Amino acid sequence: MPVFQEHSSFCRRRSSRFAAPDYVYVYWRGEGMDDVSKVRDLSVGGLFLSTQRRQRDGTKLKVEFLVQEGQIRAEAIVKRWEASNGLGLRFTAISDEDRHRLATLLARLRSFRTETRRKNATRDGD
Repeated sequence: MPVFQEHSSFCRRRSSRFAAPDYVYVYWRGEGMDDVSKVRDLSVGGLFLSTQRRQRDGTKLKVEFLVQEGQIRAEAIVKRWEASNGLGLRFTAISDEDRHRLATLLARLRSFRTETRRKNATRDGD
């Protein structure tokens, strides 16, 4: 798998994260453990998973999304563990084909977020 080319940035996070709807899940595995977890948020650079399964920082994982955009597979590394929340992962490798499907998924999440804001603004204005 080709490795992401990371660009330097003055902010800690290199790309915007989008909250994932309740139906976005990922299968992940690494170091003899595997699980299916809800994706809390997602960006081109990584994701945050809701899980109680602890993984050490630096652990290499393989992740697989099964979403309407098609299967998206990537390699990731654990960046942080939050005991009450889950795992923060940074993508380390993803094929061009899967990167395209990830971009399509992010576009859908962006429109989901925009639509949710629009509905909330309409509701709050009543």
